[in-house]
Amino acid sequence: IFGNMKKKLNEIELQIQKFISPNINLKDTKFVSYSQFSIYQQCPHRYNLKHIEKKEPFITNINLVFGTALHETLQKYIEVIYGKSKTKANKMDLEALFHERFSETYRKEYENNKEHFSTASQMREFYDDGVAILEWIKKKCNVLFTVRNVKLLGIELPLISKVANNIYYKAYIDFALYDEDLNKVYIYDIKTSTRGWKDEKKDDIKIAQILLYKEFFSKQYGFDIENIEVEFFVVRRKIYEDSEFTIPRVQEFKPPSGKIKRKQTMDSFDSFLKDCFDENGKYQIKTYNKNVGEKSCKWCPFRDKPDLCDKTNI
Repeated sequence: IFGNMKKKLNEIELQIQKFISPNINLKDTKFVSYSQFSIYQQCPHRYNLKHIEKKEPFITNINLVFGTALHETLQKYIEVIYGKSKTKANKMDLEALFHERFSETYRKEYENNKEHFSTASQMREFYDDGVAILEWIKKKCNVLFTVRNVKLLGIELPLISKVANNIYYKAYIDFALYDEDLNKVYIYDIKTSTRGWKDEKKDDIKIAQILLYKEFFSKQYGFDIENIEVEFFVVRRKIYEDSEFTIPRVQEFKPPSGKIKRKQTMDSFDSFLKDCFDENGKYQIKTYNKNVGEKSCKWCPFRDKPDLCDKTNI
């Protein structure tokens, strides 16, 4: 949905181009992200162990490698679609690009992990899935990406905003588009999923990520929040081959993002800040509540560490 990049810059493009990151004293400043907020929402005790006490071990897996490599490949593809043309984008060797990003990401994770965390057969499976996804997206390029009078505002577009004394919210938007005819901004977050989103559509914690993007994009660039649309670009790694209906590799999900939903998200975000930081932006050293339950404990790295979590609700 990118137009001719040589056209005269519109107001929102100028605002993005002119934006200067605030002068921040890194020594006294804390940065908070959606990831931190999400962990806190799931379990405040885990947030404390990870971000305050710094006790969470390095953990990685093939899903992270796959997601990172596919993100970066798709972002480059989108950049060429809107910066040059669909024709040039579809001539790209996406498989070679994905192979390079997949291999490089695995190498970095392996160096951090100090040992292999996947098998050759599993890596081949994930790699083949990625290639199949990219081939499908190329074939559906005209359906997925509209370019007429739509411009690319940015890939990994940074958001940085002061949210409390010595505390800044920081994020990077996967890609954002601007429709010149409608005067609307479209914010996208790419997600990789095994078979698509179902229960995730009802998960307020997941949806909060893109609602925070909407709120802080409007604040940072002075753009009317009512003219901002948000969407999850969910990429399916697997599809049911014997399904009665054709299942697309990309699932587009637009969560409710009106005033009430955004207020609920911002209220929760403010509660997170007040519970974890004092008036000077320092961490609150205290006992944090444990949210013990099957859902919150299932993927917790401390679930089998009784010395760090006794799984007793406080």
